Amino acid sequence: MLTQRSRYALRAMLFLAEQPITGAPVPMNRIATEANVPRKFLELILADLREASFLTSTRGKMGGYRLARPAHLISLGEIIRVIEGPLALVPCVSRTAYRPCTDCKDEAACAIRRAMARVRDETARILDGTSLADAVAQDLAAA
Repeated sequence: MLTQRSRYALRAMLFLAEQPITGAPVPMNRIATEANVPRKFLELILADLREASFLTSTRGKMGGYRLARPAHLISLGEIIRVIEGPLALVPCVSRTAYRPCTDCKDEAACAIRRAMARVRDETARILDGTSLADAVAQDLAAA
């Protein structure tokens, strides 16, 4: 299940994806209001996203945030991985944080592992194949 923190990150990034990339940086207060994210959480989330090179920030009175690269080059999967970590539901199928399950008798024959690997692959395919630009365009098409 997607955590509230990930939903906040996605909402903030989707809002920023709608802003002109060459425009003025967007102040944190505006992001918080428009994306409906509590400022306290937003500060931490934006710091993580900036550290992961998804955002640039400008300090000062006219400061704020903007996407570090075009919206079509940032996938929802990348954002979720920064905030949540691996997409896999169980550690034995994670590509980035593999750990064997402590209660598994035979990992190679485990039906749960096989099913969760398929879930991971499809989840990654969809999330990595959906950019911020795609998601914003789908939102506009649905409106």
